[in-house]
Amino acid sequence: MANTGQGTAGTAHRSPLITAAKVVSAVFILVGILGFIPGITTNFGDMGFAGHHSDAKLLGLFQVSVLHNLVHLAFGIVGLAMARSASGAKAFLIGGGLIYLLLWLYGLIIDKDSGANFVPLNAADDWLHFLLGLGMIGLGALLGGRGRAART
Repeated sequence: MANTGQGTAGTAHRSPLITAAKVVSAVFILVGILGFIPGITTNFGDMGFAGHHSDAKLLGLFQVSVLHNLVHLAFGIVGLAMARSASGAKAFLIGGGLIYLLLWLYGLIIDKDSGANFVPLNAADDWLHFLLGLGMIGLGALLGGRGRAART
């Protein structure tokens, strides 16, 4: 019998869907922490709380601020909480993926030198958000559909 992640407490934690949501969540938490480490984040001393004036870049590429790092941490924590069930894991992956696609569009539309860039975002962030959105939705749809197929 296929493991759908919706069985007993002993089998739910082994679900590929739940595992994927936990891994994605852990990566967000790790990225949030790394954003506060000088050296891993270049121009660390120029990091503002929020806004486009932050010159700090995670891995020298992705523009970050205190707010941006806190958002990554919060997103990861929410993901871990939701990954306690298969339905929560699927909702996190697909819903979170949709949020990241919206954030990608937002980043493409706004003027990066305006107050609208409050997170802040740069072009590298935009395209990472696009890939994250597609990847998360893909994981949620691919792994979340397995339970339905196994029962029918």
